[in-house]
Amino acid sequence: MFIVLLHYVQPLTVVEKYLQEHRNFLDKNYAAGHFLASGAQVPRTGGVILAKNLSREELDVVLNEDPFHREQLAKYQIIEFTPTKFAVGAEEFFR
Repeated sequence: MFIVLLHYVQPLTVVEKYLQEHRNFLDKNYAAGHFLASGAQVPRTGGVILAKNLSREELDVVLNEDPFHREQLAKYQIIEFTPTKFAVGAEEFFR
């Protein structure tokens, strides 16, 4: 499982121009079973994606399709981890 931290490197006015295309990218990867959760950081300096069911190499290919990557709007920090403890009822989301 991966935590993907996006850090904007362009002003929000520029990021906003590609937001719908980025959301379409997210939708495609939710449908493919790659993404578990995503959202904006607070304050809005970037975003977070929780990804699963991918190798690191596969994740890199997926993230290269993100318009925020293509347009060089964000830098990506990727943290891989193995979930070992879960809240009751959450196990199915993390396996």
